[in-house]
Amino acid sequence: MGQKINPMLLRTGPLYNWTSRWFDDKQYKEVLLEDYMLRKVLMDKLKNAGIARVEIERSINSIKVITYVSRPGMVIGRGGAGAEEIKKFLQKLLKDSSRTKNTPKLDLLIEPVKEPNLDAYLVAKNISDQLIRRMPYKRVIAQSAERVMGSGAKGVRILLSGRIAGAEIGRREKIQKGTVPLSTIREHVTYASSPALTQKGYIGVKVWINKPEDKE
Repeated sequence: MGQKINPMLLRTGPLYNWTSRWFDDKQYKEVLLEDYMLRKVLMDKLKNAGIARVEIERSINSIKVITYVSRPGMVIGRGGAGAEEIKKFLQKLLKDSSRTKNTPKLDLLIEPVKEPNLDAYLVAKNISDQLIRRMPYKRVIAQSAERVMGSGAKGVRILLSGRIAGAEIGRREKIQKGTVPLSTIREHVTYASSPALTQKGYIGVKVWINKPEDKE
């Protein structure tokens, strides 16, 4: 089973928490779409700051948005001006798509990613960006795996699939270092995918990282 589903989903509960935390039995669809919109906008707007994930907590009249970025200084800005600008932008979005007359209070938190080389999404995004710039794929995945293992990971697996290096026939290339036991729930395995749109078409990039427990 661990080979066929998202490793993060398999471990949600025992190891990881949900990225959206709220309860609404009456307007579930609207709230879910609102979460999707907020997350999509932030992932696009803060991509240069190395955003890894967005967590959303809701109460009756307030929303707490927690963003995890590798370069928090770029988001916060001088004197907090950048964070305040993003907060106003999100408040306007919520007001335009508000389900009720009263716009909920928004609280924006910027959290740093302690070790970017142990974050599966940031590693996958970095590989994707390098493939778009037509860097040699073997060197890219080898160097990425070395950086992950050098940061203290127990294991890493990187999988590319598609028309790699512009080949006429799609194929798969994989590199693995250390151990990545996908069926062992107690292991802190994280997963992310970030497809790279090259001139010859999409190349799928998937990354699994078995993180040490003290890095959580």
